[in-house]
Amino acid sequence: MVIEHYTFVARGRMASTILVVDDDPNLQRLLTKFLTLEGFASVPASNGQEALAYLRSGGGASVIVLDLRMPVMDGWTFRREQRDDPELAHIPVVVLSGITERLEEIEPAAAFRKPVSFTDVLDAVRRLCSTP
Repeated sequence: MVIEHYTFVARGRMASTILVVDDDPNLQRLLTKFLTLEGFASVPASNGQEALAYLRSGGGASVIVLDLRMPVMDGWTFRREQRDDPELAHIPVVVLSGITERLEEIEPAAAFRKPVSFTDVLDAVRRLCSTP
């Protein structure tokens, strides 16, 4: 498992890190690059297991952008594990998915149906990063 970390440093301060968890390599790459260009550090993960490994190994995230249907560990399982871990439970989640059922189990800070507008996701991420 290789997790790349794209960082952007703006005016001497470290950018907020956004963890992008999606098994679609094209969407993951585009969203990661878009967030980086918008001034965020972004970390891609291909499934919930990779994302948890990154977070539990000390990797940080201000916001998690999460797909629900993924191999290995899906978004629902990831979110349950995240909420059960006191070190990770506070990180807000933005759901991007082609499905909308069972969102109450996820308790997302925001949710968008695919295909998604990157501008809408960016607005949600910015709002969540500015919330104390």
